[in-house]
Amino acid sequence: MRVLAFGDIHGCLAAFDALLDWVKPTPDDVVVTLGDYVDRGPDTRGVIERLIAMQQTHNLICLRGNHEVMMVDARTGGRGQKKMWLSVGGVETLASYGIFAGMDATLDDVPAAHWDWLATQLVDYYESDRFIFVHASVLPEYDMDAQPDYALLWEFLPDAMRHHSGKTVVCGHTSQKSGVPKVVPGAVCIDTRAFSTGWLTCLDVHEGRYWQTDMCGNRREGRVDYEE
Repeated sequence: MRVLAFGDIHGCLAAFDALLDWVKPTPDDVVVTLGDYVDRGPDTRGVIERLIAMQQTHNLICLRGNHEVMMVDARTGGRGQKKMWLSVGGVETLASYGIFAGMDATLDDVPAAHWDWLATQLVDYYESDRFIFVHASVLPEYDMDAQPDYALLWEFLPDAMRHHSGKTVVCGHTSQKSGVPKVVPGAVCIDTRAFSTGWLTCLDVHEGRYWQTDMCGNRREGRVDYEE
């Protein structure tokens, strides 16, 4: 059994599908997606549909990212929250729900099943025997069930992130312009800017091996060495 973590997908369905085809997760694997499925890339709708389908066939754990929170808040909050969301990738998300090319979509065009998934089917963190999976960060001195939302969803990767449990933290959110995972003492970040540099990362957390694909189907791979 492998434990596979996928970094921030951000609407990049072609890269996600290419990575799934290469890594080939099985129903025996634990698959953890680290959040930020929506915004910026061209096919948020397709990404959500793929993840909903995978939950029926795989042991898939989908974490909540700050972009999912902003999208839900854009629907339930005021005009200011919607404006803010549109400025950080919501425009591209709505475009993916357009019925015809060039047709403007609204939040009402997002299917009810997608809203339910965004609001009720995502979790804030996941723990295994050796690893903690979060979207953004953790406060090292807090147990996981006491972590504040701002740490789990919004904080950026510090120079070290040694959780008191001794487990290694696997996170996204802090996008790496280098296009490769970043290791700091106690943690590894696998947000490799799929929507920008074009590389989406999957990490086998036990082996330290990672695979990367882009929107054109290009591939590359490497390894990380954790710092305790």
